Amino acid sequence: MAASPPPPSLPHRNKLTIKTTTTLFRSSIHNRRYVSRNRAQIHCQHSSSDNGAHQHQWTVDCVTGSDPIHIILKPPSPATSPTPMNSGLKSSKKVCLFYCAEMEALARRIAAQSDAIELRSINWRKFEDGFPNLSIPNAHGIRGEHVAFLASFSSPGVIFEQLSISYALPKLFISSFTLVLPFFPTGTSERMEDEGDIATAFTLARFLSNIPISRGGPTSVVIYDIHALQERFYFDDNVLPCFESGIPLLKSRLQQLPDSDNISIAFPDDGAWKRFHKQLQHFPVIICAKVREGDQRIVRIKEGDPKGRHVVIVDDLVQSGGTLIECQKMLAKHGAKKVSAYVTHGVFPKRSWERFKHDTGGQPDNGLTFFWITDSCPMTVKEVKDKPPFEVLSLASSIAATLQI
Repeated sequence: MAASPPPPSLPHRNKLTIKTTTTLFRSSIHNRRYVSRNRAQIHCQHSSSDNGAHQHQWTVDCVTGSDPIHIILKPPSPATSPTPMNSGLKSSKKVCLFYCAEMEALARRIAAQSDAIELRSINWRKFEDGFPNLSIPNAHGIRGEHVAFLASFSSPGVIFEQLSISYALPKLFISSFTLVLPFFPTGTSERMEDEGDIATAFTLARFLSNIPISRGGPTSVVIYDIHALQERFYFDDNVLPCFESGIPLLKSRLQQLPDSDNISIAFPDDGAWKRFHKQLQHFPVIICAKVREGDQRIVRIKEGDPKGRHVVIVDDLVQSGGTLIECQKMLAKHGAKKVSAYVTHGVFPKRSWERFKHDTGGQPDNGLTFFWITDSCPMTVKEVKDKPPFEVLSLASSIAATLQI
């Protein structure tokens, strides 16, 4: 029988050990020896030059019953391959982050969180008739990249131009597309009570649901503390809504307070309690409610005792702030030592933030010790900057982490 063929050639610095097992099948026809199949299996073990610390094994199937000889080389299975020492470390996903003009400050804070996030600009211009004149510089440069767009639908006038960008980016042969819309603005004041009432939140969700699919699949839409929980079901299967919350930022800030062991959480209504109580279940809870007395709706404490506590009122957003101020005064009346507030979205139309006063002397009926908001509404952030009791908790770290999903 011919000698088995040698294994694949290896660098001269390596040591090779070969073990050969040959199986020969024979049959007798008219006293003839007929080799039906001669199959040699060669096991090769390759020891590298570092004293055999790493070994690589091949299996070579050699079929010699035909001419020419057929050799089948089987590479080592992943289970037997050496495992890199850093295999448990997950590499960061590079993301190209575009942003609208009013979100530039937040975009820069997001990029500062990770070297894997690279800021990209958009040319925002208008034609003489007022319609958007938009362009994406170096559009070929983002092919194959993971792309995100940080949007702000702060007014109806900017929604059209930002939707245009959101529809254009996925078509540029990118690997994936994520729309980050921290504040989903529609539906915050809508009440569907009469026939003919239109749910504009559903309309906006339909617009977002029709963003084109990128090479990597459906668009991910990131939204923080959407106002009405049922609105999450307005999106269809063409997009992947990712609902995040700003509450972890609040919890982290509360831990930094000198009276962190004396905090109670107050909810202005049952809706806020249903939304947030599971995230804040380790704090004593106070639930307020609006009750009707004659022609007025007055806030009453439904459950819990604020006496001697630093009470933090928690809700998803604030508009005029009337209900929140009523809660503050009612909590102070029932003995709260301090009253603060947190909302994820500080909308404050018509500068309604000016209604909130700062309590500096332990008189909670006069104002708030802290009023925490996030930077989901950038116009508000500019207005309340360095104006107590307001303090901004940035979503930057949370968004940066979400972009790595």
